[in-house]
Amino acid sequence: MGSFISSSILLLFLLFPTIIQHAKPAMSLPLSTNSRWIVDEEGRRVKLACVNWVSHLEPVVAEGLSKQPMDMIAKRIVTMGFNCVRFTWPLFLITNDSLASLTVRQSFQRLGLLESIAGIQSNNPSIIDVSLIKAYQAVVSSLGKNDVMVILDNHLSKPGWCCSNFDGNGFFGDQYFNPDLWITGLTRMATLFNGVTNVVGMSLRNELRGPKQNVNDWYRYMQKGAEAVHSANPDVLVILSGLSYDSDLSFIQNRPVQLSFSGKLVFEVHWYGFSDGQAWVTGNPNQVCGRVAKDMMRRSGFLVDQGYPLFVSEYGVDQRGTNVNDNRYLNCFLGVVAELDLDWALWTLVGSYYLREGVIGLNEYYGVLNYNWCETRNSSFIERISALQSPFRGPGLSETKLHKVIFHPSTGLCVIRKSFLDPLRLGPCADSESWSYSSDKTLVVKGTYFCLQADESGTLAKLGIFCSDSNSKWEMIADSKMHLSSKLRNGKSICLDVDSSNAIVTNSCKCISKDNTCDPASQWFKLVDSTRSRSEEQSFLHFDSIFDLPGKGFLSNLMVGSI
Repeated sequence: MGSFISSSILLLFLLFPTIIQHAKPAMSLPLSTNSRWIVDEEGRRVKLACVNWVSHLEPVVAEGLSKQPMDMIAKRIVTMGFNCVRFTWPLFLITNDSLASLTVRQSFQRLGLLESIAGIQSNNPSIIDVSLIKAYQAVVSSLGKNDVMVILDNHLSKPGWCCSNFDGNGFFGDQYFNPDLWITGLTRMATLFNGVTNVVGMSLRNELRGPKQNVNDWYRYMQKGAEAVHSANPDVLVILSGLSYDSDLSFIQNRPVQLSFSGKLVFEVHWYGFSDGQAWVTGNPNQVCGRVAKDMMRRSGFLVDQGYPLFVSEYGVDQRGTNVNDNRYLNCFLGVVAELDLDWALWTLVGSYYLREGVIGLNEYYGVLNYNWCETRNSSFIERISALQSPFRGPGLSETKLHKVIFHPSTGLCVIRKSFLDPLRLGPCADSESWSYSSDKTLVVKGTYFCLQADESGTLAKLGIFCSDSNSKWEMIADSKMHLSSKLRNGKSICLDVDSSNAIVTNSCKCISKDNTCDPASQWFKLVDSTRSRSEEQSFLHFDSIFDLPGKGFLSNLMVGSI
């Protein structure tokens, strides 16, 4: 019997090597930092692909527990591809005795939310009569049982919706923001979750803002807060936000943070479409993307080059897909995040709120779950961000040599090719070909002589072996640096594009001028550095079935230099 089992295991290895080779290794906690990367205990890159779960509003209970059991919500998070939750909490939860002593039932009763009480009694009866902090712990525990990491985010002090410049929660010294009480709260929270393995980080404060904000007090108190958290819980990542609603960390460039510990510091930034008003609607998308992306690099993106992890802890869009400002912003955002391979947290998981700004049962259109928390609001959005839920590169991820993938932000897909007979098209980034981009602007499939070529406007892009002509040179153009442009032999400039069947074609470049009525999304691409190997073991360039190809067609194509 033993001999049979051994032989069976050996046969399994022989027959299914790719399954074993590409099995996703379990991460080893706690997390730390290695230059700009977040890594596990084995030194392997861990990409935070998080979703924000709100627990800082007036009830001080994780949203949605009246709609679904917390375990089902946790499982839904995993199903959608997220590995992490940024879990918000108000400071008074841990520092205000009268609030902290309330049970979940009492918290909802004082707000008159009787329907929510009935819902929690039905879906999560185990927490209805426990204290608010115990209910918070129960959610963290449920996420841990489902292998979901948690970042504890101190969102504000007084429970309620965030944020405004004059809500008393914005900056040190504001009405509800006593720095000493804040450090006490951070210390208590860090101590409470010391030893809770899936709590991997603490975000010290959300969106510092308001008329009192200044750089000197930022250093004074954020460094104190960081030291307090690390002293109470040395395992967690310490995550620092910037000024101006967490859009500005530019002051770090010339004045590094001074801490007694190392290997745990992460910076966070927020980036929404509405951060720039209605610029995405009123302006030319190429110009707006170029300007906004450049500004983001100046204010926070530079940290990556300085060797710090940068966590985009909030971004999001109206999930209904009807907000033009959001839609255009998202195309640019996903391109930048893919290119930099940043960690991130989507706003928000929430499908509806118990009570938000005086409205009971408010529908959250930025939420990935629907009103009843039972289904995704927009499944195509989840598919679109799925490629960014896995790292492209980083320590311990050198599955293959460094190469480029051609990423298409509008779809979340990459340029692939299945065989000699199939055209280049969009497909899962896990199946992308490996490209090299040379100094002479040639895109070549790595390990081959085949380069990307343009034929005529309105036709399929192709691969060829004669790569010295202008139609084999590709340059990133426009302010956005997202159009891949080439010149045909007749001197006409064209851009890589995608047709209705997701085939890769070339067309006249669009939206290059100041026109704000057009949308360049189909022509936006990013060349992304990657060390991922393909999920498919065999590239289309293997010749196993070459004799099955139509001989004349194959040979004639090869003779003219294109496949």
